[in-house]
Amino acid sequence: MTSSPSADSRPSQPRSFPPQLLALCAWLGLLLWGVAATRHGLLQSNAYDLGLFDQWAWLIGSGAAPISSMEQVHVLADHGAWMLYLAGAAYRILPSIHWLLASQALALSCTALPIWWLAEQAGLTRRRCWLVCALWWLQPVVFNAALFDFHPETWVMPAFALALWAEREGRPRLWFGLLLLMLGCRDGLVLATAGMAIDLACRRRWRWSLAAGGLSIGWLLLLSRWLYPLLRDGEGPKAAARMFSHLNGGPISVLSGLDWSGGAEYLLLLCLPCIALWRRASLSTLLIGLPLVLVNLLSASASYRTLVHHYSLPLAVVAVVACIDGLRWQPQPQRGFPWMLCWAMACWLALAKPWFFSGPYLARIPQLKAVEEAQALIQPQDAVLTTSYLVPQLSQRTTVGFPKNKQSTLVDTGSWNVLLLNPPDPGWGSSRKVQERLLTQARDRNWSCRSWPTGLELCRAPAAAIQQPRPGNAASGNRPLP
Repeated sequence: MTSSPSADSRPSQPRSFPPQLLALCAWLGLLLWGVAATRHGLLQSNAYDLGLFDQWAWLIGSGAAPISSMEQVHVLADHGAWMLYLAGAAYRILPSIHWLLASQALALSCTALPIWWLAEQAGLTRRRCWLVCALWWLQPVVFNAALFDFHPETWVMPAFALALWAEREGRPRLWFGLLLLMLGCRDGLVLATAGMAIDLACRRRWRWSLAAGGLSIGWLLLLSRWLYPLLRDGEGPKAAARMFSHLNGGPISVLSGLDWSGGAEYLLLLCLPCIALWRRASLSTLLIGLPLVLVNLLSASASYRTLVHHYSLPLAVVAVVACIDGLRWQPQPQRGFPWMLCWAMACWLALAKPWFFSGPYLARIPQLKAVEEAQALIQPQDAVLTTSYLVPQLSQRTTVGFPKNKQSTLVDTGSWNVLLLNPPDPGWGSSRKVQERLLTQARDRNWSCRSWPTGLELCRAPAAAIQQPRPGNAASGNRPLP
């Protein structure tokens, strides 16, 4: 494996970015924000995870205890993501879910900036610098992660790429600070820092490797032995137990329980956009992704082995940087047809999900007017139990949730005073049967109910006052709310 070149062969300071690159990053950031906001406006966002993070950020911004009403979990007990307090500061200025969507889109778009520095650092021509930036933008998981609700690790993809640049440039303080920043967005990114330790050890950069490995182990111990038990009444992390609960028994039992076909397909799709540019010099960089790939392959949930979700996003950074390492040792060809760019575009069209806007994302358009009318009847102080896809529309309140399949009766504690359900379209994690049962129980308890032709129904507990519906909003065939 080839170690990085010596520091004296590189420029001491990174060059400024081309104005076209800055403009393109800004434009693509706005584009990604636009498609994410459109998806949200079409009622395709979800309680997990946009509604969850929006409620946490709103609670922080309003000065309340940041404990999710859906999970009864403190924000720091979820993934140790202290960076969400920055989102809370933005919510204090203006509470809007678009802080999350816009910042995610901009971060993903601007990851191309440190990638440009990495390409320049490797001595690539300007044309190849543009190629590797385009390879990042055309990673299917980048578009899909920008579209699929919100996840705070997207914020630090630029920091991840910049940390790789800082390590190669020999800037230990900047590098270590960026690693801390990464871990402050999600505990799962400890797999990326552990992978960096493996890469550094293979290149015999022992002090750097020990620093990355020590930080990874120390962060895990800090969370699992102190922070999580402190905030969860003595309980440790639950995610690991859920992910690997199927890995019990002997080695043969474990091996037979793995998703071999799904894992092979996942590896193929991961490598497909970039593998043509990888060379022997890329192997060391690819080792950075090894811990995360192994965890995704071993996970009980198949969602970890797709490019639809965010779990493989750090691997896209690793894949593109590995392309830079491979291109460095390839001769510059004469100008010709951009085959690699066309291949990346073909992979994007096949594996990204823009075509969802031509069908699946349009399914709830008939509900938009009814949902708007129902939202106008809900007060900020109401405790709302609603469908999972309506949670992000109503998550800026102290108490909001969605009926899960295991919930068959109204909460006896009386914590909910408003039901907003749609049995014909119950959303993720719920069912028509559960929602119809809850609405029936609400009527039996003399809750005031109103329904819409789309199947949406709003019920309010009799002890709570509600404003008189505006003219023209009366439901046909149902008694209006008092």
